[in-house]
Amino acid sequence: MTTSTLPIATLPIATGRAEDYDEIGRFLGDLFHQPVVPEAHETERAIFEPERALLVRDGPELVASAAAYTRDLGVPGGAIPAAHVTLVGVASTHRRRGLLTAMMHRQLRQIRDDRREPIAVLWASEGRIYPRFGYGLAAQRLTVTDETTELRLPAPTPDEGRLRLDSPTARRADLARVYDRARADRPGWSARDDRWWRYVLVDPEAQRGGATERRVVLHEGADGVDGYGLFRTKAEWEDAGPKGLTTVDEVVATDPAAYRAIWRMLLSLDLARRLSWVRAAVDEPLLRMVNEPRQLGAQLVDALWVRVVDVPAALAARRYATDVDVVIEVTDDLLPENTGRWRLRGGLTGATCTPESAPADLACDVRCLGEVFLGGAGLTTLADAGRVRELRPGALATATPAFTWPRAPSALEVF
Repeated sequence: MTTSTLPIATLPIATGRAEDYDEIGRFLGDLFHQPVVPEAHETERAIFEPERALLVRDGPELVASAAAYTRDLGVPGGAIPAAHVTLVGVASTHRRRGLLTAMMHRQLRQIRDDRREPIAVLWASEGRIYPRFGYGLAAQRLTVTDETTELRLPAPTPDEGRLRLDSPTARRADLARVYDRARADRPGWSARDDRWWRYVLVDPEAQRGGATERRVVLHEGADGVDGYGLFRTKAEWEDAGPKGLTTVDEVVATDPAAYRAIWRMLLSLDLARRLSWVRAAVDEPLLRMVNEPRQLGAQLVDALWVRVVDVPAALAARRYATDVDVVIEVTDDLLPENTGRWRLRGGLTGATCTPESAPADLACDVRCLGEVFLGGAGLTTLADAGRVRELRPGALATATPAFTWPRAPSALEVF
């Protein structure tokens, strides 16, 4: 095994145990200024993987943590194993002592050597934290906040089926079937087994902010349920009348008619005049459906950050929108095995990535590969930003389209 020179923190890093879970919950609750909610805490216990947790203690006191979940992540053309990094934090009393750096380096080495996962993925509490560990912004999202009274959708069409309201937990099997069919075509969506569906659907009253319990609207087409929307509402009034709020969590559909019908209902709920949705895709069809997209108040923010841990394995694991044959010179200060020239040959049916001694066509650091990996950022954009170098004229023009994908990457859940 090839090793790299890593900074040495003053305190040792230990592997977690199942009995550490409650302590980690209290520790991170304090760091993120959120109380521990017992119902949610117990649901999350089922997805906790103690053997993937890294903990630092100063005497008996927990002062830093980092962990990961074992899940598949949707990528262009399929899904691959990805370390879903989570539970990361350092106590305010122990900042700037190299603890986060030591944990991140240890974790990356374990992901590559022990787990053999080609990529890692995370949500960042602050965007400036993780680029120094090689993570690149791979998927963005839109936050939507609108006055629903100002929006109109096209009239219903004959192919729109029937809508039903129900409890999400009662229809979990239907939700899972629709999600799995849609996930096959959407980079950035993570696999959900029964444990993860319980995590996604848990709905403690303490986390509702005065709103109702979560509901689901299901669309039934000719072949059964082909779409759903998870939402809740909150009653608010002013002198002029009702000003209720609809909060949307997910809208997933495998048929455009289902998508349109679900949104037509969500935008026209009685006594609701506002709608909030914080994890919309950047290519969300809703923006092209409403009569006045400005009223959606859409704002672009970051979502998933990807770290390519094993360059040849990762680049060979995804598919490419056009045929590509390019030599990329990669630098990686933390995982030196990734540093070198790699020849990528690929297309819609498969790809290979092998060491190459010939001159490179493009040069970049490993962070750039994370940014383009899900098909979101473009190589040309990164070149314009001074972060990708074109070493052979014309290489960007041929390679950039290959790394794109028909659907933009998005993320439906925070893990």
